[in-house]
Amino acid sequence: MTRIAIIGGGISGLAAAFALEEHRRAGTVEYTLYDSSPNLGGVLRTEHIDGYIVEAGPDSFITEKPWAADLCRTLGLADQLIGSNDVDRKTYILVRGRLIPMPDGLMFMVPTKILPTGFSPLFSWGTKLRMARELFHPPRASDADESIAALVDRHYGAEMVDRLADPVLSGIYGGEAASLSVRAILPRFAEMERTHGSLGRAMLAARKKLPRPTNKTAAPLFTSLKNGMQQLVETLVARLNPNSLLTNAPVESIQPRTGGWSVSAGLKSEHFNAVILALPALASAKLLSTSSPELSAELAAIRYSSSITVGLGYDREVRQSLPAGFGFLIPRSEGKRLLAATFVHNKFPHRAPEDRALLRCFFAGSNAENIWQLSDDAIIAIVRNELQQILGLRVAPLLARVYKWKSAMAQYGVSHLDRLDRIERLRQQLPGLALAGNGYRGIGVPDCVRSGQDAAKQVTGIP
Repeated sequence: MTRIAIIGGGISGLAAAFALEEHRRAGTVEYTLYDSSPNLGGVLRTEHIDGYIVEAGPDSFITEKPWAADLCRTLGLADQLIGSNDVDRKTYILVRGRLIPMPDGLMFMVPTKILPTGFSPLFSWGTKLRMARELFHPPRASDADESIAALVDRHYGAEMVDRLADPVLSGIYGGEAASLSVRAILPRFAEMERTHGSLGRAMLAARKKLPRPTNKTAAPLFTSLKNGMQQLVETLVARLNPNSLLTNAPVESIQPRTGGWSVSAGLKSEHFNAVILALPALASAKLLSTSSPELSAELAAIRYSSSITVGLGYDREVRQSLPAGFGFLIPRSEGKRLLAATFVHNKFPHRAPEDRALLRCFFAGSNAENIWQLSDDAIIAIVRNELQQILGLRVAPLLARVYKWKSAMAQYGVSHLDRLDRIERLRQQLPGLALAGNGYRGIGVPDCVRSGQDAAKQVTGIP
């Protein structure tokens, strides 16, 4: 029988365990999952408070990436999947203290409709002229990676970086456009520049190739679960062997041994044929520091960003006073500490009673680190002050919750893919080792699910 250790009980580790569970029941595989915390699921955590469904971590996942939704269906949760309310999807950008809606036809930062962008106050006339000239941008073939800010600046100028690219990336990755990799995060844009030159022309050409719309309803941009993202964790855990799940069990060391690995947790060491490290890259680096200093160094070089999420519940009057749409993003040039806020009751109507409002406010990176040591009350006071400045929101919330996630968001820096190639070559020198998690090829829930499933296939050889 093949014995496998899974170290890390977030969604990546749980997905790996579930991929192994069928083989455990067939008697061909035995696994043990170790997690240092008392609760499994990592950042997927939901609180139910007075009719509100408050997400401490991710509130949804991208529908286009299938792995999380497919896992939910396999678990029997198909009827629990809910889509975002895209009829009311509108995102605002704070510019000089005013909330300006992102114009129609703007695909990430590429304008595909002339009139909405031309009349939008989001951009200066100088940037609008850059957009027009961008249509004549020549193809640019380069094998070198660069930052997203460098690519956007080259095509559209610094204002587009400040007002759009950086806020969007801050909201997703908790990072800055100046340090994030084009090839790791926006490979399609690098390819469009290589083949078309102009990102605008490439996007328009791609749209022409799309099938004509039918009466079929388009898939929502985001998907979640009726009772919150923790519902996925709870359902997964219920389908796993409880004797294989060890909580409050930090792994102190792993060492390659003849025919496998020795895993030490507490006073007990066990032998396994294979190990799946479903941890942040830095934590994996520490466990591999003696068995492969080179691999450890590469893993340790993957940076992570901390984040703070604040959930605020309000009454009917606040709900009626807020703008329509999903929320707003804040450029760093506005001088706020908040990076983004979501109007959850608009994005997912199931998340709050019909006569209440639910806001989700977000800090990340240096903005989060600068207030990390403050009390929850002090952080809530900062949020309320900035919401008053932005929305004129003065009333006290009916509920307020603060959630802190230290070094939880992987930052894919320039040349990240080159580092992954080196990591893979070094990993292959350690038979029976697999890596999973958000540090490698995607930070979202679907990517983490896929990474856990792929790790399970790697260590078993079972397709």
